[in-house]
Amino acid sequence: MTIVQGVLMMVALVLVANIISHFLPFVPDAIIQIVLGLIIALVINVQVPVATDWFMLLFIAPLLYNDGRHFSHRALWALRGQIVSNAVVLVFATMFLIGLLIHILVPPIPLAAAVALAALLAPTDAIAVEGIAEHLPMPKKVLHLVAGESLINDASGLIGFKYGIAVALTGEFAAGHAALDFLYVSLVGALAGAVLMGIINWVRKLLFSQGIGDVTLHTVLQLITPFIIYLLVDEGLHASGVIAVVIAGLLSNSRRNNYGAVLPELKLVSEHAWSIMVYVLNGLIFVLLGIELPVAMRATIANHDVSTLQALGIVVVVFAALLALRTAWVYSSNLLTAKRRKKRAPSFASALLTGIAGVRGAITVIGVLAIPVVTTTGQLFPERSLMLFIAAGVTLMSLLVATIGLPIMAHLAPQPDIAEHVAPGKHLTWSQAQAYVLKVAVQRLETEKKEDNQKPALDLISDYQRRQRKLRLAADTSDGMPVMLRDELELKIMGTTGELQALNELHAAGKIPESLYRKLHHRLTLKVQDMRLLIERDGHRTVGMRWRQFAGKMRHRLDFVHVIGRMRRNNNEYLFVLKATAKGALANISATLKSDEYKNRKFARSVIKTQMTHYRSRIATVHAVHNNKYEQYQAEMQRLRMVGFTAERAAVHQLMEQGYITPLVAQKLSTDISYSESAITLSAQED
Repeated sequence: MTIVQGVLMMVALVLVANIISHFLPFVPDAIIQIVLGLIIALVINVQVPVATDWFMLLFIAPLLYNDGRHFSHRALWALRGQIVSNAVVLVFATMFLIGLLIHILVPPIPLAAAVALAALLAPTDAIAVEGIAEHLPMPKKVLHLVAGESLINDASGLIGFKYGIAVALTGEFAAGHAALDFLYVSLVGALAGAVLMGIINWVRKLLFSQGIGDVTLHTVLQLITPFIIYLLVDEGLHASGVIAVVIAGLLSNSRRNNYGAVLPELKLVSEHAWSIMVYVLNGLIFVLLGIELPVAMRATIANHDVSTLQALGIVVVVFAALLALRTAWVYSSNLLTAKRRKKRAPSFASALLTGIAGVRGAITVIGVLAIPVVTTTGQLFPERSLMLFIAAGVTLMSLLVATIGLPIMAHLAPQPDIAEHVAPGKHLTWSQAQAYVLKVAVQRLETEKKEDNQKPALDLISDYQRRQRKLRLAADTSDGMPVMLRDELELKIMGTTGELQALNELHAAGKIPESLYRKLHHRLTLKVQDMRLLIERDGHRTVGMRWRQFAGKMRHRLDFVHVIGRMRRNNNEYLFVLKATAKGALANISATLKSDEYKNRKFARSVIKTQMTHYRSRIATVHAVHNNKYEQYQAEMQRLRMVGFTAERAAVHQLMEQGYITPLVAQKLSTDISYSESAITLSAQED
């Protein structure tokens, strides 16, 4: 009964903290929750006996699994080198360098024990920094890096802590055994997580195939998945349950394992269930951290050998060393990457921002409580209370510095994708706000693009790109032909030239009939001539060009039906040519941009993406016609439109929260999105 009362009390504190945060929006939720936990611990002397093993199972396992579910695979792959560097190499460097510093500052703490303490100070806590950065213009790369390394560094830190304490107790250390153990727990943990996730997904698929699609059943199965995997791997295989649940979460976040399309209600209910669960667990972690602070600090404050002021000085020095090491590591990594890719030197402000974002969290304080009270000889563990004080102090200091420092550094290193040309504190124009909203929607749709939905995804992305193009042209006030139009024409010439080359190769190989070759060759040749003439005439069209442009638009609008007709009449010949020429266009654009003539030419990335998307959409159209899945296309297009609208609304909210647009502008943007969504919904109902 006491446990139930304690849990209910902590959940109530989480709710109270949420209410307080509405009146103090500038104070992160984590700070409020810690303060409430600390007040309860001091006023009514509440103590919660925390064991690292059950804390990892009940809190870390589901939260890391959920982070894996939502982590962008593209961001993970793009930052893979830095994530591994920070989560493994930096953790072990922190263990030894900061451990040596702690031993020098406090000689009574054995070197092995100091290394163990540093191992717990090394992991960062993405949960804490997300709450602080929620209303800040933080660069996405920094947030992705912190979130990505936090998926792995808990395992690295806990392994280092385990061996540090073992050496402190026994005085023996086998480097070879430790290295093999690290490889075993990491590799077996990753492999076991993948296998178990595969089995669970197979079970879910089997249940669906048998007509067992009960939403409650599948939602509960999702919620208990991380607990099952962690227990089986950690207790059964004695490998890293942390890495296992991370891998499982990443694998669950794939198109193949997404059953929302089969049962839309399941996605809605399960996501709401996960939101509630994550919200409560996050809050409980920091309330629990506040409750444990007196336990970690009371003995040191009462100690007459080391004054409280001295202990605080040690905390400040250790935290400063951690921040300096992390910042230097990140800056060096960014500098090497910039030199390797021949880019300009990175900003030190961005590295410092990443350093400050490396907030220490509950795993540091909870883990340090696992330090044994006595050694194997029966003596008291040396300076255990001071080690607890340092861990708790560094955790609190990292939170406070991040709360104060992140807003300052975020404005010194503003997020480029929100306001590339707008100074901090300035409002975006209406066009800039619209452009950002569309850009976020395209980025979100890119993450939804899979092998089986290429056609609808690319078509919808093309639609967004056309809207972006209109905004950029409207904003161009230069005389003569806009630079963007000239770039578009040059890239279209590259693509059409590639089509002609591919067409000539097909004709030379005898793979297409003469009549089809002549018709397409004539059309593509005229197209190239018109575009070159348009560049020479600074954008002014002749009557013939206008007619051919009109005819081309009509062909484009009827492209899908036209392809079907050609496919039926010519035995897939036209279909084959469309795909081959599109591939030729993509290859020629890529090769031309890398050529000596164009390698120093700066084309707008958005223009290149638009042309690439056009040809990829054509290839996807060929596949869609071949597979004859029009109804599936319509259903997926409708789902992706809803994904796009959701991303647009989130972008509007982000811009308003970060002060880039006024509430009135946000309301108008939201209204436009709602109008578009209503129109699409009505159109779908009529169909």
